[in-house]
Amino acid sequence: MNQPYPLANPLWSFLDKPPLDFRREDLIKIIESQGIEKITFHYTALDSKLKELKFSLTGRRQAELILSEGERVDGSSLFKGLIDAGLSDLYVVPVYRTAFLNPFDPKSLDFICRFLTPDGNPAGFAPDNILLSAHDFFKKKTGLELHAMGELEFYLIYDQNERSYPNPEQQGYHASAPFVKSGQILDEMAGQMSMMTGQVKYTHSEVGFIQKLESESAEIKDKAAEQLEIEFLPAPVEEAADILVLARWLIRNVAFRHGCLATFTPKLEEKAAGTGLHIHAELKQKGKNLMADIGGKLSAQARMLIGGLCHYADTLTAFGNTQASSYLRLTPNQEAPTRICWSDSNRSAMIRVPLGWTETHNLADRVNPSQKTADLNSENRQTVELRSPDGSALIHLLLAGVTLAAEWGFSNPESSALADRLYVTGNIFEDQNLMAKLPVLPASCEDSARFLIQKRILYEGERIFPPGIINYVAGLLEAEKDRMLNQSLAGMAGPDRHLHLRQIMHQDLHRH
Repeated sequence: MNQPYPLANPLWSFLDKPPLDFRREDLIKIIESQGIEKITFHYTALDSKLKELKFSLTGRRQAELILSEGERVDGSSLFKGLIDAGLSDLYVVPVYRTAFLNPFDPKSLDFICRFLTPDGNPAGFAPDNILLSAHDFFKKKTGLELHAMGELEFYLIYDQNERSYPNPEQQGYHASAPFVKSGQILDEMAGQMSMMTGQVKYTHSEVGFIQKLESESAEIKDKAAEQLEIEFLPAPVEEAADILVLARWLIRNVAFRHGCLATFTPKLEEKAAGTGLHIHAELKQKGKNLMADIGGKLSAQARMLIGGLCHYADTLTAFGNTQASSYLRLTPNQEAPTRICWSDSNRSAMIRVPLGWTETHNLADRVNPSQKTADLNSENRQTVELRSPDGSALIHLLLAGVTLAAEWGFSNPESSALADRLYVTGNIFEDQNLMAKLPVLPASCEDSARFLIQKRILYEGERIFPPGIINYVAGLLEAEKDRMLNQSLAGMAGPDRHLHLRQIMHQDLHRH
């Protein structure tokens, strides 16, 4: 079968059907015709990392059983502290539409799985099922779908043997080779993710570049670090979360194969750009974007969404900013928010409304006079961008929180008024009077835990988030013991301060 685009998922072309239509007989056909030797299950545990279980295939009946029944796993290990060891078995069951060929083991057919309880129901404490429940609730209450996409930033760290064409520090945004040394590695990451998911939008180098890392960690000491980004296309919010977790797994593996290290830690060096995970949200109905009215103005529904995000903002950091170094990133004049507000195309605001092709289309005609474009039936692609989360995010729980925030915006009439009140223009960090009027985002993990506990009804009210999950996340944050971090740093002399900062920033390079 022809495959006109080499980076398309080869399974889609082979079966000549969209992944939502995949059936078990299709997957058996792939296994038998492509010489597949194993099936690999992937699933997201409580630590927001991708886990795996591999099956060596010896016959058709075995493959059918694996695909139809899934397998049992030890839930007390995957959800330590939430499940008692005496009642720990769970099922992991493959989601057929997620099938892909493993780029590190091409004889393996891989799947994202869901957790089911012994009676066959979704495990309500599993982060992916919490997100599914939140989206089902949102769709039922609003008649709409919430789509999301992530801007996944990370640092690629490597031994710098080549000293020519140095990249200036803090000037790496959209830089090209030879100033950026990791372009081919980034291309490989994007190509593999495209073939696995079909959801990569683009890649580029980001602002941060560190010539020589100072660190007490032998893993990164004296190495160079380039900040990179992979941005994805909008997808239903539960798919967007799976894609982001899968991407973190793939990025680390590709980096390792090239003798490099990839980290999503929120802050790597004090004067270098932090690592964000900006989340774009989009409302859809029957496939149509509802974020802008005719004429390009932001729609009433979009403003409700923004109002909901503002209402939930001081608790969303509990899921989106989970390490002490997260709050070293959330500082003024770092293109990272410290206040709850929103604006148009404004990177100092917590929520940004980026350009969305709402007022004009066929822009290439403006710069290519010979091009006469037929109507492409283009629609606006407006989103709103939540800029507070970072690379430490518990992704499924964060997006479940975003989904509940969106529902709150539609269910509460005051959401539009809240959005009106928190709209800003210009660089807010240059206007101290405005800064003083805006609600403040939490300044530490412990502050985020306090807000989460105080407002837990926002998450537990419809029984979407189990109480045990809220308690777990709050405990995770409180263990950082960082409430007085800024004060203690302010009282330290130069060398001691820098040493303490490095210890905080580098202690959790691979947590999530």
